[in-house]
Amino acid sequence: VFSGFPHFQGVMEGYNGSIFAYGQTGSGKSFTMQGVVDPSSQKGIIPRAFEHIFESVQCAENTKFLLRASYLEIYNEDIRDLRGADTKQKLE
Repeated sequence: VFSGFPHFQGVMEGYNGSIFAYGQTGSGKSFTMQGVVDPSSQKGIIPRAFEHIFESVQCAENTKFLLRASYLEIYNEDIRDLRGADTKQKLE
C-alpha cells in the first residue's frame, strides 16, 4: 500500500504537494524516493506517485491538468536539480 496516497489525492484536487526526505548520508533517502524497478514491491515514492497521478488523469473527464515535478537535493547548503541535464550544477 502506498502511504502517500492521501497526499497525492490532494494534489489531484488542485493542491500543491511536496515530499521531503531528510536524514544522514547513507540512510536510504534516495532509495525511498526512487526505489528499484524490479521487484515492483520496491518501487520508491516517485514512481508510485507518478503511477497514481497519471492513472487519475486518465480517468478524469472534462478536466485539464498541468503537472510539474522537481527532484532537488540540498547538501552542505548547495542545491542541485537531480532531474536536470547536469546533476552536478549548483542552483542559486
